[in-house]
Amino acid sequence: MTENSRPPLPPFSYEDAIIKVRKAEDAWNGKQTELVALAYTPDSAWRNRSQFINGRKEIIDFLNAKWEKELDYRLIKEIWAHGDNRIAVRFAYEWHDNDGNWFRSYGNENWEFDDLGYMCARHASINDLPITEEERLFRWPAGKRPDDHPGLSELGL
Repeated sequence: MTENSRPPLPPFSYEDAIIKVRKAEDAWNGKQTELVALAYTPDSAWRNRSQFINGRKEIIDFLNAKWEKELDYRLIKEIWAHGDNRIAVRFAYEWHDNDGNWFRSYGNENWEFDDLGYMCARHASINDLPITEEERLFRWPAGKRPDDHPGLSELGL
């Protein structure tokens, strides 16, 4: 491990992959775009829904726009599978728009990492489901999901 690495590093054990997934969830829930972008290689390539994003600058721009639109964002990620330098994740997040309409967005991500633990590729497929405020399940204060809050499987999602 070097000073500029982002542990855990590939090849990932199951336990390492779980840590990597939770670190990503925590970072996205923190919504600090510049810090989130540092988890990716400078030339990281994304497909997010129908958008193609390349490099940290575009990642930052994408996340700023996302979180301006998706208000009171709360995210839960869960490992689906892993390999030496790849992790597959399923996730759900809740948010509302400027008109107060609530949504739960469901998706899957496929991640690939370089040898230093930076994500070099991210492929995301996402669907949005309108929900009522009463149907919300992610009600912790803004920021990191509390350690005792149920995950996706425990919530039946």
